[in-house]
Amino acid sequence: MRNVSSTKTSEEARWLGMVAATAGVAGAIGVVGAAAGAGFVTLLKRQAAHARDVIGKPLGEEAIDADKVYKKTFGGTPVELLILGDSIAAGLGAETRSGTLGARLAKGTAKALQRPVRLRTAAVVGAETSMVPAQLESLPASYRPDVAVVIVGGNDVTHRVPQKDSTRVLGEVIDALRERGAGVVVGTCPDVGAVRPLPQPLRSLGRRIAKQLADGQREIALAKGAHVVSLSDVVGPFFITNPDEMFAIDHFHPSAMGYKRTAKAMLPSVLAALGQVQQVPFGHHLPELPPEAEKPPTPGDPDNSDRQP
Repeated sequence: MRNVSSTKTSEEARWLGMVAATAGVAGAIGVVGAAAGAGFVTLLKRQAAHARDVIGKPLGEEAIDADKVYKKTFGGTPVELLILGDSIAAGLGAETRSGTLGARLAKGTAKALQRPVRLRTAAVVGAETSMVPAQLESLPASYRPDVAVVIVGGNDVTHRVPQKDSTRVLGEVIDALRERGAGVVVGTCPDVGAVRPLPQPLRSLGRRIAKQLADGQREIALAKGAHVVSLSDVVGPFFITNPDEMFAIDHFHPSAMGYKRTAKAMLPSVLAALGQVQQVPFGHHLPELPPEAEKPPTPGDPDNSDRQP
């Protein structure tokens, strides 16, 4: 059993960490007086503490283990799908293994390719971008994913990790994945402003910081040769207009329906990273690769015959 008191303290620190960066915002309203600025920061602190209490951790801290081979009946060598990142990547909020993001992506990819897909999830609930390299290092050196999906950033926002640090590490992760021969898909930081337990003006502040991080993630990922899906564009509107359906019981993580929508929205870029499609819809971005850059290997070709489960 986890220590409830320490958990609350940790959560409060996360939310207040985001608020701590608002000193400049408070200073910007100095024309109204120093007292007004201090009052603004105090308001944000109270709102952060309230949001922490409302959200809590009813889902626990571990997602369902959904790793397995999906659609074995198609036959052939399974496509290797790797999932890295935070609680969204891990599927926290889904009630069954089939409802997690990884499982949804595996099944969608399998149906599109008429091939089985082996899902491997290294994502960890609560992870910041700085923790993703350790997720990759935890895998066997011989493991060669065909495609890797990385979703991270929400915890960087709430912990107020400097954007330059987050994007630098993301670039290193992409480099490491491409060295393993994987096509890479990055889902950028979701729209924190869609989380209704966050009152205004805290919600607007979170949305602004999340968008800045998402923009930075997109820029570095494209430059490093990854495909990018802007989650705030492709699924953000669903979470805003249908929060009861799209969010889990904590009103913070996606529900099974939220993951279904997210996986469906990300699938075109997963297929593009596998070399199966050439065009992608709105909210998807193709990598900025030099002409001589090596394309990701086609799943199951002879060069991939040594891929490990």
